[in-house]
Amino acid sequence: MDMTGEERIAARRDAVWQYLNDPEILKRCIPGCQSLEMKSPTELTAVVKVKIGPVSATFNGTVVLSNLNPPQSYTISGEGKGGIAGFAKGGADVTLVEEGDETVLRYDVKAEVGGKIAQLGSRLIDSTSKKLAQQFFADFNLAVSGSAEAAS
Repeated sequence: MDMTGEERIAARRDAVWQYLNDPEILKRCIPGCQSLEMKSPTELTAVVKVKIGPVSATFNGTVVLSNLNPPQSYTISGEGKGGIAGFAKGGADVTLVEEGDETVLRYDVKAEVGGKIAQLGSRLIDSTSKKLAQQFFADFNLAVSGSAEAAS
């Protein structure tokens, strides 16, 4: 599955970068995230519960940040295991472009799933993934924009 998109955020690029690297903000914004811990400046562990069609699973996984170019871009990749439900792995190239007092966050995601989840069909997986991504970026935008307004 491949997905690209962008989100316009009412905050300066430095602030958006800071929030992209804040585990508490990410935990609040990732749909179904039950825990997110920073193990090092570039590695996190996560527990995320998701429902795709009739299958509900809790994924335990790791997230690694690479190709860091603060505050412009990075690559985020991860892999999670959901027991009998299967696995999910993938990554995203994230780029931040400053436009005045706003930042455009662009993402290019590549992901794959296997096991029982893969049997649900690519259309259901793709639509659920897009919905979860849109929810994450909308929640992230609100968290950053709201904090930027409070700080002004």
